[in-house]
Amino acid sequence: MFNLRISKPVLTYILIFAALISMYSFIFLYLMNKYEHKDFGIVTAIYWVIVTMTTTGFGEIFFTTSIGQLFTIVVMLSGIIMIFALLFPIVITPWLEQRIKKELPSKVRGDMRNHIIICGYNQLVETLIAELGEYRIPFMVIDENEKNITQLISRKVLCVHGDAADSNVLLNSNIMNAKMLIANLSDEKNASIILTAKELCDIKVISMVEGVARAGYLKYAGADRVISPKTLFGMYIGRKAIDPLTDHLAGATRFFENLDIVELPIHPGSILIGKKLADVKIRQRTGANIVGLWTGGRLSLNPQPDDTIKENSILLAVGTEKQLEALKSMTR
Repeated sequence: MFNLRISKPVLTYILIFAALISMYSFIFLYLMNKYEHKDFGIVTAIYWVIVTMTTTGFGEIFFTTSIGQLFTIVVMLSGIIMIFALLFPIVITPWLEQRIKKELPSKVRGDMRNHIIICGYNQLVETLIAELGEYRIPFMVIDENEKNITQLISRKVLCVHGDAADSNVLLNSNIMNAKMLIANLSDEKNASIILTAKELCDIKVISMVEGVARAGYLKYAGADRVISPKTLFGMYIGRKAIDPLTDHLAGATRFFENLDIVELPIHPGSILIGKKLADVKIRQRTGANIVGLWTGGRLSLNPQPDDTIKENSILLAVGTEKQLEALKSMTR
């Protein structure tokens, strides 16, 4: 059986609209009879009210007296408010949004196992997605932003639209059979995600943190590991001074299993100096990914192919130890 569910705001709108039409129809009949000395039926009255409220204004029925014309103005103005000012935000827009949300994925397939749940999409996740895809590690992304989800769908990235702190969203992401969860939103949101996830099952959780002072808060919430990108960047800069004196990969931080993230300064005489990122083809030559670029004291976490590598530049790269060592040899 067809089940029609009407929201409370829409139902209220319909009732008010119907009440106005009924009230205006009876007033129309009264004014026409008393001041215009004309008798019309209720159908004609409803017809006149709807035509006037929608500003269609066919003009075959009209008032000639002042009071009738004032009534006509009131009906027209209320129609403009009801149809053009309230109909779209209360009825049409929510209906369209609901249709769009229904088309967005709300759950993953039931047989998905040993996957990684990534909560929140951004540039850092973009690099992680590339690495996980290369090593064929199953993963999926949860995000509330419809634009992000639409973009991921177009790239055939498995995703779920919803609030990652909602237990139903996590259950629809097969958290009970997942291998790991990465919380990559604000510190407050990450705490909510961790608490919800740990209540559902004993899953390993890695959480990003914006402020180092909140790291303990997230660990208390249940995070198995807390990573602060800002702190890592500072550590990389501190290790920059000793990097030219070592042959091994110094300053690398293990990010996920065999993936490391490291900052590599560009030394004088490097073959990369003066070249654009697109021209040196670092990923093709070494397998490492460039996720950040320091130039002139400014950090770009979304380096573009046209960005030029300078002598004072610092590359922030992600990859295996072997890939990063190959990249390091190019920076020396």
